[in-house]
Amino acid sequence: MSDAEGNPMEETEPSEETEEEEENQDFEEIENPKEYDTAGEESQEGEEEEGEEGEEMEGVEEEEERVQEEQIENEQAEEQIEEEQIEEGQVEEGQVEEGEIEEGQTEEGQIEEEQLEGKGERREDRWKEREEKEEEVEEITGELQSITSLQEAIANLQFISHVSLDTDDPQLVESLRSGQTGPSELLDLGSQSEMFTSDQFPSEGEHMDSQRSSQSQFSQEPERKDTEEMLDQERRVSEPKKGSMVSKMEEGKPKRLSYFLSEEQEKEFQIRARGSKDSLVSSSTEDSLFQKQEATSVYPLTLTWSYGWNSSLPVLYLRDENRRVLLYVCGHTAVLFDVFCNAQHHLQGHSNIITCLCISEDRRWIATADKGPGCLIIIWDSFSGIPVHTIFDSCPQSNGIRTIAITRDAKYLATISDAEIQQVCIWRWTLAVEKPACTLELPRDYGFQNHLIFNPTNNRELVSNSRTQTIYYFWLEHKNILVHSAPILTEKTFNKLVGKFSQSVFHLNLTQILSATLEGKMVVWDIQRPHSLASGLPYLKPCKLVHLQKEGITVLTTVDSYIVTGDIKGNIKFYDHTLSVLNWYSNFKLSSIKALSFSKSPPKSPTETSNLPSDCTLKGDLFVVRNFIIATCDATVYHLTAEGTKLEKLFVEPKDAICAIACHPYQPLLAIGSTCGMIKMWDYEKKKYLFSRVFEKGLGVQSLTYNPEGALLGAGFTEGTVYILDAMSLKNESEPFHYSRSSVTHVSFSHDSRYMATADVSFTVAVYMMIVQDGQRVWQYLARIRSHRKSIQSLLFGVHLDSNEPRLLSLGRDRFLIEYNLTRSLKNHLEVLDIHRTDQGTYPTCMVWYPPLTKELFLLMCNSGYKVKLFNATTKMCRKTLLGPAYGSPIEYTQVLPVKDTLDLLKRYLVFINKDKVGLQILPIDGNPHKTCAIICHPSGVAGLALSHDGHYAFTAGGQDRSVVQWKINLHALDAAVSLGGEDLIPFYGLVSGGREGKFYRELEDYFYYSQLRCQGIDTMETRKVSEYIHLSELPFVMRAIGFYPSEEAIDDMFNEIKFSEYVETGMLIDKINLPDFFKVYLNHRPPFGNTMSSIQHSFDVLGYTNSQGEKAIRREDFLRLLLTRGEHMTEEEMSDCFATLYGLNPEGWKSEPAASSVTGSEICYEEELPDEITAEIFTTDILGLTISDNSGQQDQ
Repeated sequence: MSDAEGNPMEETEPSEETEEEEENQDFEEIENPKEYDTAGEESQEGEEEEGEEGEEMEGVEEEEERVQEEQIENEQAEEQIEEEQIEEGQVEEGQVEEGEIEEGQTEEGQIEEEQLEGKGERREDRWKEREEKEEEVEEITGELQSITSLQEAIANLQFISHVSLDTDDPQLVESLRSGQTGPSELLDLGSQSEMFTSDQFPSEGEHMDSQRSSQSQFSQEPERKDTEEMLDQERRVSEPKKGSMVSKMEEGKPKRLSYFLSEEQEKEFQIRARGSKDSLVSSSTEDSLFQKQEATSVYPLTLTWSYGWNSSLPVLYLRDENRRVLLYVCGHTAVLFDVFCNAQHHLQGHSNIITCLCISEDRRWIATADKGPGCLIIIWDSFSGIPVHTIFDSCPQSNGIRTIAITRDAKYLATISDAEIQQVCIWRWTLAVEKPACTLELPRDYGFQNHLIFNPTNNRELVSNSRTQTIYYFWLEHKNILVHSAPILTEKTFNKLVGKFSQSVFHLNLTQILSATLEGKMVVWDIQRPHSLASGLPYLKPCKLVHLQKEGITVLTTVDSYIVTGDIKGNIKFYDHTLSVLNWYSNFKLSSIKALSFSKSPPKSPTETSNLPSDCTLKGDLFVVRNFIIATCDATVYHLTAEGTKLEKLFVEPKDAICAIACHPYQPLLAIGSTCGMIKMWDYEKKKYLFSRVFEKGLGVQSLTYNPEGALLGAGFTEGTVYILDAMSLKNESEPFHYSRSSVTHVSFSHDSRYMATADVSFTVAVYMMIVQDGQRVWQYLARIRSHRKSIQSLLFGVHLDSNEPRLLSLGRDRFLIEYNLTRSLKNHLEVLDIHRTDQGTYPTCMVWYPPLTKELFLLMCNSGYKVKLFNATTKMCRKTLLGPAYGSPIEYTQVLPVKDTLDLLKRYLVFINKDKVGLQILPIDGNPHKTCAIICHPSGVAGLALSHDGHYAFTAGGQDRSVVQWKINLHALDAAVSLGGEDLIPFYGLVSGGREGKFYRELEDYFYYSQLRCQGIDTMETRKVSEYIHLSELPFVMRAIGFYPSEEAIDDMFNEIKFSEYVETGMLIDKINLPDFFKVYLNHRPPFGNTMSSIQHSFDVLGYTNSQGEKAIRREDFLRLLLTRGEHMTEEEMSDCFATLYGLNPEGWKSEPAASSVTGSEICYEEELPDEITAEIFTTDILGLTISDNSGQQDQ
């Protein structure tokens, strides 16, 4: 390499002689004075000689510096010559270095001989010492000869971490290729002078926030804080054993670094050299990915398997030799699936749904892109599964990426954004850049471009198409400008109907472009290329319209010498460059072709024993083609082996939304139901498909539930039908029930399987009962009732405490908890036992029976305010309100994690889902933020949750992303996080501004103890009684003083929570509270995100009208009337006192301090103080005087 390329060896080699000189100096410094006494010399004489020697050494040091500089210059010149010779294979680096060392030793010896002249009798002694030292130097020389191996590491490092991509020197390329420093595929990556970088990669499953600093690099480096220890370990392992004298020298002097590198430079150099050797990217092979041993997960939830796939995207063929590996998308994860080994590897890194993907020609590099906020483009190494580069915020002005393409040599990426005004961008991703090389905005008239491809032989040409427009692009690379040509086609262009475009490709002759249409036609475009750019730019011109077939063409691609099409009838046809048909596959009876992907391996030459079909030419030659993958629109994937024309069905997955999943109560069985009418049964331990059933058209599965014995499977359908199926065969156990007219969202069985209840979107609860008839068990309809006014959130069976009879409860968004009397219900009459309201401002989202961790039986309910409430199962009293997990959205569904061991019954866990995440929560809930965790599972929305019978796995259904994800649960990881979070109140201090020593907590303490003074009287002269407690009656005043304004119902809930906290254990009521408990009550009851303007504005949107300024407002008279008549309404006296206090008309302490209770309040004139129209802003700032945040508060915890 040249000097400009920064070869590290040019900095390190001149240090060989310098290190020896430094060691000589240090050796002289540590000479033992006792040696002179042994020789019979006086100490004074020794001191004089040492003084003379010091003067002589000053001159010698100057001479050494001069010689050293000359030596460095000579060596640098020699290195350039040596490197050129190395490239030509003429010189061995180790020999050159050894020669340099010997030459340096000779010059060093000459200098030392001149220093020893004129010393008298000491010359011989010093000469002997020098000989001894030279013996040690020879040992060091052997050590320095290991530089050859170091140079190999440097070459490897330069290849992996600094790949020069723009070189015209074939010898250099050949030397890099022959160095065996990494996969040869990397040499084909490009022609640019910039280089890859080599840094740390993040481990799989880490949150998305850590990607920005790590995913764009190649190799894994150790963290900086461990550099010293790792360097020492590296030296002990890799360096030759040093002589005893060298060890003594190193012990007796400060550590000196060789090679003229500073300490930081040497550390960096060692790390980079070692990183190149250990690079997972460079050392990986095609078989490395699935040969990895499964490591122990350090995360509470780890993705282990993905069921289903996004059939809107293609399935790509990655391997076809020893392994058959496919690539497809499942939600926000790309899946590498080994068909033969039935193994999956997941490429996790996106936080949004993946919308497009592509692979390089050599199948080494995978590019994926998503759609949503903070959209990403990630390039993966398919051999190791490592993300080698990430482009963050790839479309800051739009919603994400619609389509993506990669060049044949994998140097460049091209993307088209998913926005109303689309942008075409070209990325030099190999340079680790965050900005595109060029950008082009497309007019809206071009339509929505959804297909993009590079010219396989020219990286500067691309073509894309929408349904109505084909666009040709030409990249002026030297100017970073992207120009395009988009001729408009009409019916007059060819005097025929063209049809809607599906896909476009470059013709095999490279001078034309082909665009397929849904009318079965092919538009041929000519690329008009001028002789030079000075005479004009290339442009596209319509040439002719070819009517290939009757069926609409959905897929168009090229492979080898063929042009390949797939159509809506499932036919696959092969054409030559003249568009003459050569062969076709039409007898497979496939549905519409979605994607075709051909093997990387070229077809084998036919032999006499080859079983290949003949083509359609007159010669009847054998039709030789690569094996390929077929993906159809009904979510079926096939593999076609050309030899023998063998079609193999690889898997069939649901083609529509998956909303229903259920786990067997004691076997490793998972039932998956889709709105396309399919129920599939899987063995989730062996990852094996067992059997399935597809219902008649129009029946979509909406809900699934096993009965407690696991013999029956209840299924609710989208059009209202209810089936009871045999769990092992999916056959009907009874005739279907057609009593509902809308989608059945919930199915539940009683503990004894005597009753089954369903709920639908029409707010109706229906009950079915099993009876014995003619010696057989028969299910029959009992009754139904429309008991709610809004959607039913949960339907739950339980057991009465005083009997073994089942009880049925339903929870609705209308905030009502309703219990039904099953024993008194008759045919067509479902009796309601009682109704309780659960929430005031928020609405409930789900409920579940609380595990028996206490003597009291509870119902656990979650609401839209991020709260978890415990209700007494008998009295329905709210016994406790707690802060639940706050991860962007409230909990939507939860289950208690099953346990098999009786020892595990003492510690239980909740598994929950919200809008897009799945999480764990340690019970009992107390508001500790460290006792919960969550991870994104389905960015487009979670539709269902199921738990394995042993509590080892959780399953989430993705709804519209047509996938189910299996998560392995590691409870020890969550317990460790709780331990690290601290004990007692330490985790809670972080929930308030400033923590334990902050201003807020100090004010809370002041108000707490001031409340004690207030109870005793502010002006009293008696001795104060300081206590750790305040009376419960003081709790609302302190809450309001610190900025939390609970409703009267919330205050009653606080009182009940404190009063009955020890009642079950002691039978006594509590009437006081200490500061730590008060702090917890405050944190659990306050709004999780404080006072927000959005919540106040919502109230005015509901109650107000639109004024002349376009704002929602309430008239003064209506405002006062609402305060007196609606909700927790006020009396006129209370309202007058409140407004007088807010406007400062009452004295300080009015009606809140005993000393001020005798003061007469002031009358307020509402017409003078209140405006005619009251908006949310006026009410908040002018009347209440609050400072309200504009943030909606929907933030992750």
